[in-house]
Amino acid sequence: MRTFTVHPKSLGGEIQIPPSKSHSQRALLFAMKGQGISRIENLLDSPDIRAMRQAIEQLGASCREEGDMLEVTAGFSPSSEVIDAENSGQILRFLSALVALFPTYTEVTGDGSVCRRRPIKPLLGALRQLGALAESVRGDGYAPVRICGPIHPGICELDGQDSQPVSGLLIATSFLDGPSEIFVDEPGETPWIDLTLDWLKRLGATVTHQNYRHYLVKGGLSYSGFHYTVPGDYSSAAYPMAAALITESPLTLTGLSNEDVQGDRMVFEIAKKMGAKISWKKENLLIEPGKLKGIDIDVNHCIDALPILAVLGCYASGTTRLYNGAIARQKESNRIHSIAMELNKLGAQIVERPDGLIIEQSTLRGAVVNSHRDHRIALSLSVAAMGATGPTTIEGVEWIDKSYPSFARDMNAIGAEIELDLVRV
Repeated sequence: MRTFTVHPKSLGGEIQIPPSKSHSQRALLFAMKGQGISRIENLLDSPDIRAMRQAIEQLGASCREEGDMLEVTAGFSPSSEVIDAENSGQILRFLSALVALFPTYTEVTGDGSVCRRRPIKPLLGALRQLGALAESVRGDGYAPVRICGPIHPGICELDGQDSQPVSGLLIATSFLDGPSEIFVDEPGETPWIDLTLDWLKRLGATVTHQNYRHYLVKGGLSYSGFHYTVPGDYSSAAYPMAAALITESPLTLTGLSNEDVQGDRMVFEIAKKMGAKISWKKENLLIEPGKLKGIDIDVNHCIDALPILAVLGCYASGTTRLYNGAIARQKESNRIHSIAMELNKLGAQIVERPDGLIIEQSTLRGAVVNSHRDHRIALSLSVAAMGATGPTTIEGVEWIDKSYPSFARDMNAIGAEIELDLVRV
């Protein structure tokens, strides 16, 4: 286990935001299913992306690194090997849907978190409705899963509180040889559905929907290899943005695209409503200090940002209420409980609710806190510590590598003081 010791410091300057994890995953997956060669630049280097690369190679694609570019030769064929999603919910849900195109059995598994915390029952049920044999090996609705297709064009229904099973099904049915209808109960995290729909549209798929509850997927998707540069990650950008706000420091974020449809770009609009001064200057995003005030926030459209929004709430005057976020309990950790527990250790006035949190402005003090094996908890606590009184030690920061492996180095370059401690066991 690795630890950070974070000392409160003011920040300033310019920071390059790392590549998007969500776009990197989709770029690899769609490169596998295209025709010919795709070239992907600025791919995120993280355990999730390496796991996706290994998975698409198991399924017939071949990858070759050429400088800062990954060249993917398309290929899609059954694999007799178990596909290991490791810690990635996207790999679990997306590839479990895609392998249902094969008339052979495929097993998909993952690490302890994926096999205990990331439900896949809604997707398995929908695949069965389309003709597949799809089962949870242990019968508990979690990975490992065993799937045998092929699925056929048709009608299916599934719960949509988690967006990934819906995205996986939209991707898989786009490759069928006829139209399909997908009915979704309780659609949630819809900006991440928009990200999948944007990819499908760009590649030539025809998918229409009515308020994310009823989809018509034309099928027959076929496309040539593509050249794609992964943009900066709005989810990762939320952490230096929040750090700048709580330390009252001006900061410039580079590498983001103002045209991107990533769901967590909404966090910046929320921060503006809380009093932050955020503006575009050419291709850079400028963060200026502003007095923060608590507001009510529906976090369902930016669910991964719940922990960092809780941190901002600690530094905002009055009360901040995060609601409609119950699905956050089914991520890498129970994020509602995890962030409440750890911020309480720092002195936060924070109350856990079934679907969110109520946070009062608080004076945070350095303490020893834990990441709960969750990259977003580790990142959020590191930012919270930058405005606290005295040093804070965050245990389990190795999980940050999942989405923002350069976080400590990048933050130290703009004035932070983050010490990476020796490995502890």
